[in-house]
Amino acid sequence: MALNKKIAIPLVVIILALAAGGGWYLWQKQPAGPAAGQKAAQGKQLYTCSMHPFIIKDKPGTCPICGMELIKKIDGAADGAAQTPEQKQQADMLGHVSLSPTQRVIANVATVEVKQGTLNKEINAVGIVQYDQSRQAKVTAWIAGRIDKLYVNTVGAYVSKDKPVAEVYSPDLLATQQEYLLAVKSREQLKNSPISSISQNGDGLVESSKQRLMLFGVKESQIAELQKAGKPNIRLPIYTPQSGFVIEKMVQQGQYVNTGDVLFNIADLSRVWVEIDVFENEVPYVRVGQQVEIRSAVEHSQAFKGRISFVYPFHDPKTHTVKARVEMPNPGHMLKPDMFVNAIIRVPLVKGIILPVTAVIDTGKRQVVWVESSAGMFEPRDVKVGERVDEKVQILSGLKPGDKVAVSGAYLIDSESQLKGGGTDHSQHTGGAKPEAKGQTAPQPPAKPAPANKALKMDDMKM
Repeated sequence: MALNKKIAIPLVVIILALAAGGGWYLWQKQPAGPAAGQKAAQGKQLYTCSMHPFIIKDKPGTCPICGMELIKKIDGAADGAAQTPEQKQQADMLGHVSLSPTQRVIANVATVEVKQGTLNKEINAVGIVQYDQSRQAKVTAWIAGRIDKLYVNTVGAYVSKDKPVAEVYSPDLLATQQEYLLAVKSREQLKNSPISSISQNGDGLVESSKQRLMLFGVKESQIAELQKAGKPNIRLPIYTPQSGFVIEKMVQQGQYVNTGDVLFNIADLSRVWVEIDVFENEVPYVRVGQQVEIRSAVEHSQAFKGRISFVYPFHDPKTHTVKARVEMPNPGHMLKPDMFVNAIIRVPLVKGIILPVTAVIDTGKRQVVWVESSAGMFEPRDVKVGERVDEKVQILSGLKPGDKVAVSGAYLIDSESQLKGGGTDHSQHTGGAKPEAKGQTAPQPPAKPAPANKALKMDDMKM
């Protein structure tokens, strides 16, 4: 019994010692409480540069590279609700990017002021100049006879409505003139008759003969001259119904013609038609009355203006186009028929804030623009985009007139923000720039040289 007590007492002592040691070990390994975290958070304060975050110092001062004032370095894992207002302001400033004038020039950063505008869809088409069909005319023979004289002998000659283009000899016309002169003479003899029916019959004969002459193409002024002269004209002048250019000549001097034969084709080129070919997917945007800008291959520097007067109801299955007619003036007759031209139709789609596409960075989930909040300081701004046409995009929200937005160099500013760890998620860029590979960053603009009185120390950099 005494032996058992000698063995049991040391065994109990050993067990108690082991239990105490295990408890102490577990107590050392347990997580630190809130007090410990608060104590760690109150450790040594570090300072960094907002432009060059790899510069780390343990006291305030200026950046040895750009000379900017250092800001307090904030632990990214700290809870935002526990930050002081000053810390929150500094955290927001980390998303901002400051560029010196030299850096802006090197990075090709350009800004524009946000304004209200109209987003236009530009339709480009080709066309051919045509004669205005409402300004074409034919000179025809109103009576059978012989062309004794031609005043126009070449195609392209300009003819006037007040001047004759030819003279014709016709026996029928000569007989009709003699009948008219006899009717006029008989009227003078019968007008003194006491019988009213006889005196009125003389006026009827004159009017009937005059009407027949006019049907042969004789003008009233020529009839008045015929009555004044008292003898018929052997050759009758032929006039054109309108002024213009001779586009076709189908008669020779001395040629016999029949009633209705075409002598000349005349076209007035003071106004022309341009028939443009519009692709079928753009036809819904084309309307009658729209303004069209026409440029010819000859006159590149001059633009002509016209309006769409008709959209043809036909579709060309070979070219998949629909023709539209543009009526326009032709000053100086610079647009020649059958000439190829280029046509531009600008269709207004929406009104609002319009920016170049290069100003918007599309991450796939959000759209961001960089706004110059102050001189040289850029901040990211989330926007909502609407319609996009070619190189222009509509901004629905996020900007207001008067803001200055970076339209070139925005991706370099965004890359600089990523190097600073500004907190914006640009991991899936689309539109103009492609996602960068893991571990790679966009090239930075050369930094501003350090002041001469401050040496750059490698100890200040946290690599």
